[in-house]
Amino acid sequence: MPLQRIDLIKGRSSAQRRAIADAVHRALVESTGVPEKDRFQIVAEHEREAIIFPPEFMDVEHQNPVLVQVTFSSGRTLDQKRQLYARMAELMAEAGVPTAELIVNLVEVARDNWSFGNGEAQYAPVPRME
Repeated sequence: MPLQRIDLIKGRSSAQRRAIADAVHRALVESTGVPEKDRFQIVAEHEREAIIFPPEFMDVEHQNPVLVQVTFSSGRTLDQKRQLYARMAELMAEAGVPTAELIVNLVEVARDNWSFGNGEAQYAPVPRME
């Protein structure tokens, strides 16, 4: 289960916000094997002054960045991550976001750090009592 957090500066249309969210999820499905229905996203809009960033960092200029943080179980290869970044940038461009404006952060956690409800750790094996 990747938890996808997408932070934007206010001002984008509802359709573009949805296209951005769709792009993030589609890139995860296509590049890292995330199941299509495994979609948990938070899209948050902020006032311009609430997102602080330099106008240029690592030789990339930013004016209206889209910040994407994905928390998911560890195990993806560096190649899969590179494919994810590239595919997400391609799909963002189709959604009207310049590729330079996409900033992505991946947070990898052990599978037993997830609970999908009912107070259970569904991915954590229950020790057998003998």
